Amino acid sequence: MKAVICTKYGGPEVLQVQEVEKPRAKECEIIVKVKASSVTTAESMMRQGTPRFARLFLGFSKPKAAITGTGYAGIVESVGNQVTQFKVGDQVFGETGLGFGTNADYICTNETHLILPKPESISYEQAACMCDGALTAQNFLTKVGKLKAGQSILINGAAGSIGSSAVQIARQMGAHITGVCSTGKIDFVKSLGAHHIIDYTAHDFTSDKNKYDVVFDTIGSSSYCDCRKTLKKSGLYISPVLSLGLLFQMMISKLFLSKKADFCATGLRPVKELKPMLQELVQWTEQGIVNQVIDKSYPMNQIAEAHRYIDTGHKKANVVLVHK
Repeated sequence: MKAVICTKYGGPEVLQVQEVEKPRAKECEIIVKVKASSVTTAESMMRQGTPRFARLFLGFSKPKAAITGTGYAGIVESVGNQVTQFKVGDQVFGETGLGFGTNADYICTNETHLILPKPESISYEQAACMCDGALTAQNFLTKVGKLKAGQSILINGAAGSIGSSAVQIARQMGAHITGVCSTGKIDFVKSLGAHHIIDYTAHDFTSDKNKYDVVFDTIGSSSYCDCRKTLKKSGLYISPVLSLGLLFQMMISKLFLSKKADFCATGLRPVKELKPMLQELVQWTEQGIVNQVIDKSYPMNQIAEAHRYIDTGHKKANVVLVHK
């Protein structure tokens, strides 16, 4: 089978499509013929090996998991003899997390991992993206930020994969939303449901005179210290982009300050916690409350071009690989 291999840390050129051995299902495992897989900013950072301390988990000189990709959607091709939840021919989608491996013709996953049936009304491309941006956004808004109806939230990177879902989920939760994006994406972020827009090319959102209950920096371009003055007295700064600075700010703010900083690795939450959130996302997507917007789709042999596009910082919402 064909798969995208990351041969070393570096630019998009380190990604190569190679022939590798097709996986086989063990007793409780499922082989999925992949129809679409996600390509994310997080994966671009992993390709580059940044931040450098992440190499403690990813591998020192090159990625331990050679095949890239975490989100996927496809069709069950075969199952182990102890699998009870899925059968051959089922349409499914899910996330492999630190197992990676989804930018390939086939993947092998355990039925107890984060995998769900894919509704007919949701495309393979949309489903493949759902466990990345949308699930991360939901986790940060509902579990980490504990956003409530009537509260105010500023979302930095509101046009991205996490940000575009965060705007829609925050709207569903009844919050007042300020989205931060570039000039060309203002109409897009407004269409998602943001009540107010800050164009970061013209205004520094960290100097905004308005005060927010939550600042959600989906791209990690600011810091807790930058945003403290924009938070209300008991406000919260959250970001999915981990850094040593954020870890320090979390510790200090929780011990001594009324305004807090927080982080959570969504993919490391137990599956029993993630599945109910993902099931709720499926319902919202089927109801048209949260739309998994696809910016661009690429075939597998253009994986380097997909990463180059992500690295420009100009993408809107999601980028996917479409498999034959």
